[in-house]
Amino acid sequence: QEQLVKSGGGSVQPGGSLRLSCVVAEWTPRMLYIGWFRQAAGKEREAVALISSGGGHTWEKSSVTGRFTTSQDEPTNTVYLNMNSLHAGDTGMYYCAAGRRFSVTAGDFAIWGQGPQVPVSS
Repeated sequence: QEQLVKSGGGSVQPGGSLRLSCVVAEWTPRMLYIGWFRQAAGKEREAVALISSGGGHTWEKSSVTGRFTTSQDEPTNTVYLNMNSLHAGDTGMYYCAAGRRFSVTAGDFAIWGQGPQVPVSS
């Protein structure tokens, strides 16, 4: 079953940290890469981090490099997005998505998990 179950999220103060989790129900050929996307109000959805199945290949958006990391725990089929030093510009709805390609384009990802809001405010 191609399904992503996401958890985590919630309100956080500037400078704080948060971890999002995405459980992959079953790895399939359509789910070779997991992307973390966020969408701020009135803006387009953008990729912030990518990871290949197995965790061997990762990418982070330049604006989050050094603050966000993505990793995978293979025994639990869980992909994580660790977010540190959060600021107001990181506020948005965060999604995990699975696709065949290592891409920053949302349209290249066919399977999407639900998106919790992550508001960063003091």
